[in-house]
Amino acid sequence: MYLELRHLRSLQAIHRTGSLARAAEHLHLTQSALSHQIKALERHFALPLYHRRHRPLRLTAAGEELLALAERLLPEVAAAEQRLRRVAEGDSGRLHITIECHSCFEWLIPTLDRYRGRWPEVEVDIRLGTHFDPLPALARGDIDLVISSDRVALPDIAFAPLFDYEAVAVLARDHPLTARERLGPEDLREQILITYPVAEERLDVFTRFLAPAGVRPAAVRQSELTAMILQLVASRRGIAVLPDWVVADYLERDYVSARPLDTAGEAGEPGLRGTVYAAVRAAEAERASVAGFIALAREALALRGSSQS
Repeated sequence: MYLELRHLRSLQAIHRTGSLARAAEHLHLTQSALSHQIKALERHFALPLYHRRHRPLRLTAAGEELLALAERLLPEVAAAEQRLRRVAEGDSGRLHITIECHSCFEWLIPTLDRYRGRWPEVEVDIRLGTHFDPLPALARGDIDLVISSDRVALPDIAFAPLFDYEAVAVLARDHPLTARERLGPEDLREQILITYPVAEERLDVFTRFLAPAGVRPAAVRQSELTAMILQLVASRRGIAVLPDWVVADYLERDYVSARPLDTAGEAGEPGLRGTVYAAVRAAEAERASVAGFIALAREALALRGSSQS
């Protein structure tokens, strides 16, 4: 294909400036170079593009055809270049988020409201990662950010810590176990444990608390909604183990009670502690729209924590 964007830009510049000299100046070319370019185009198509004896220059039918193409195509090319620049700078594009943490909806939704205000051109999508393994999907580029408490050593994946938490046992206010300062695995053996609908091997209460002690609860009941879990707990339908920041508002209102877990068998201080991370592709960790989301999430959690202290 002989015809190039530079040819179309030259024809457009000549038409808009009205002369070869002014068009050459606009295009940062010499008048001779611009004249040679137009003559080479005419030789290729074996058609004149201008009526040479007419002043100012007047296009032939062939020239009008190419000018019409330039007027249609060049604005689209300029718009596409602008969009690509904005994607490269992180001002647009997409941010597809997968959540492995059900309780994270408590702060994620208001964070996304603020995020959309700052990056309105970024397409945001959210899905739960309970039915597929999100980290390989992240590595493949199918999604852009995973919120998870499971940090895994993977090439080209970076984990940015968002916040630390302690999982606590949540009980009805008059539950007999509120008489205990801390609860051990045996205290849960006769209890109905209410959890999110997540496989047991992905829940710390099983993998780091009950299973090492060889204990199972009397039964397991599941609910997707934090509010429903707490309502079931408050009505003595069971107990739950949730991050401390999730239940802080409910404790302040005296809706439920909470007790720390005795994990003396684990290294370090007792208590079932963890960290929630934002996993992203390492090459995009500094991209403005990605780094901006992480900063807003940390800011939202810090504000939440200060309001509860």
